[in-house]
Amino acid sequence: MLALTLTADLTGVTNLSPLDTEDDPYFFTFKVQCTSCREIHPNWVNVNRFESNDVSGSRGEANFVWKCKACKRESTATIRAPASSYQQASPPKRQNIVEFDCRGLEFVEFKADGEWTAKGLESTTAFSGIDLQEGEWFDYDEKAGEEVSIKDVKWEIRRA
Repeated sequence: MLALTLTADLTGVTNLSPLDTEDDPYFFTFKVQCTSCREIHPNWVNVNRFESNDVSGSRGEANFVWKCKACKRESTATIRAPASSYQQASPPKRQNIVEFDCRGLEFVEFKADGEWTAKGLESTTAFSGIDLQEGEWFDYDEKAGEEVSIKDVKWEIRRA
């Protein structure tokens, strides 16, 4: 089991989560490493919880099925549950966003492309279209009358 964790400094917002619906799924983007030969695949790969792929020689399915080009071993990853929301905390605390059941592979690097959403901390303002690729985001909460931000974004992949 691997977990994608997030640590971030949220000001004026909370409940940060990827926009992830069946009509508009969030694609988690990773670099992947084979646990058999330790080869790291040079390209980024995408995993979403709504996609299901057959596993060769088995009746099972997984969200991500990958065959290592170096050793030819087939590996799988399955998202255990919908992504959790990151809650505002002071000081910022590392929180699990999503967990993966990985067989024969490990995710070694995460790229936060895709749309994220959050809610105003003091207001009920909904923020959408949040882009975390640059590691920070700034906006203005009209209801609360103050600037809101997400800064110092740190992603980590850890054993769950």
